[in-house]
Parts: sequence; C-alpha cells; structure tokens
Amino acid sequence: MKGMLNDSNMNISPIVVYVDADACPVKNEIVDLCRTYEVDMVFVSSYAHFLSLPKPAKIVTVDEEKEAVDLYVANHAKKGDICVTQDHALASLLLAKGMYVLSPRGKEFTEKDMDQLLDVRFLSQKQRRMGKRTKGPKPYNQEDREQFKANLKKILEKKAGLSQKSSN
Repeated sequence: MKGMLNDSNMNISPIVVYVDADACPVKNEIVDLCRTYEVDMVFVSSYAHFLSLPKPAKIVTVDEEKEAVDLYVANHAKKGDICVTQDHALASLLLAKGMYVLSPRGKEFTEKDMDQLLDVRFLSQKQRRMGKRTKGPKPYNQEDREQFKANLKKILEKKAGLSQKSSN
C-alpha cells in the first residue's frame, strides 16, 4: 500500500480517506470532496464488487473473505485518517486508532456510541440466528446524501486543517 500512496505522480496528503466501498452509496461525493481538498482516497472492495472510479481515486481489491476489507483498512490506516463505513465493528477498531469514522448517512461515529451500536448489532445477529426477522435500515435518501457531504466537508476542513482549493 505504501507504494500506491507514494506514486511519483501523486501528491501525498497528510491524511487519507479510506472507503469500505462494497456497498457505499456516496463514492462520487467522496471523490469530489477529496479532489477539492486534495486528499488521497483509497476505495477498498472485494473481488465480488467491480469498481470504476475516476483518478486520482485508488482502488484496492481484496479477497472475498468476510472481513477482508475491514482488515485491510485497519492494517493500513493511521491516526488522523478518515474512513467511510457502515460497519460498526470496523468503526470501533478505527476510533481506537485515533481515526475519524463517518457513515454514508453522515453520522460521525464516536467512542461513546460504540457500546450501544455494537450491542444492537450483536442482539440483531442473535435474533437472526434464531430465525427471527430484524428491522433493516431505512431507505437511503437525498437528505442522507446531503448530510454525508456536509459532514465529510466539515471533517476535511476542521480535522485535516486543509484549505478548500475550489468552491462547491
């Protein structure tokens, strides 16, 4: 991975935005904002999901193993980086590393959220194993998309200390 981010034709930004890209509905928004703020971005997905994104987005493809994307991000990301994921377990691991974690709906995860989110996840999994149905997430909508864009922009401005290169 270091080789990818150290390409001679690529400017190294102080942070990287990692994307758990298999089911991410805001890929284009991430590309647009990262371009605006000149932040490197790495979209990580399994072989089962084909990604086609414009440069300078980097695409990393991993095995189809259940946690392969999570392991890649957890092993390559560093303190201060940003990750976009819906996975609460991955979010918990990354928060412990000092990263900023944002859901595709625009919720910034915090350490204080994690116990409750992981408990709900565990109880839902337990119910499904017992054959019971659990309620899924509400449909993704334009308000979610706008919330995501606003919060990623805020993180890029505030947390990364970067200046906007062009207006959106």
